[in-house]
This record gives sequence, structure tokens and C-alpha cells, in this order.
Amino acid sequence: MSISDITIEQQQNLYHKEHCTVLSHTQRDEGEWVQHTLMLEHYETPFRFRRSKRYRSLKGSNVNVDYYPQTTLVAGMELETMKVVRITRC
Repeated sequence: MSISDITIEQQQNLYHKEHCTVLSHTQRDEGEWVQHTLMLEHYETPFRFRRSKRYRSLKGSNVNVDYYPQTTLVAGMELETMKVVRITRC
């Protein structure tokens, strides 16, 4: 399997949502990184991404989001989360 085949296979799982309203936005320090967690209107699954610094709160904003669904192990339980690869304000 070549690198281009792997990339195409990964992109099949990439989703794009436009004009989503952010219900909550939390930011937690994790060493040199800041873990951002968003809850979007009409979704029960958290959207997560890491950045090197804190941002202004996105709560109440409309955003466009590109993400991959993933499963995260928390306290021995598997939870579905969304790994954000790009987020922009509308």
C-alpha cells in the first residue's frame, strides 16, 4: 500500500460541517499544549483539538469544522470523540 493510498483511505473518513453553533468551549493545559474541547449544537459528541496557546472563547460562535471520528479510552470506557483538523469562524 503506497502513501497516496493511505492518504485517500484516511480522507474518506474526513467530515466537514458548516455554520455549527458552539454551545461550550473549554481549554485545559496539557504540558506545552492546550487541549480545546467544543460541544456543538445538535451533537452529543465532543469535538477536540490541541493548540500551542489559549484562544478567545468560541462559545456562542458559528464555526466551520473539518474532523475525523475517533474512539478515545477514558477511565476504561471507550468514548466517541471528533478529532478536529481545521476550525474557522463563520
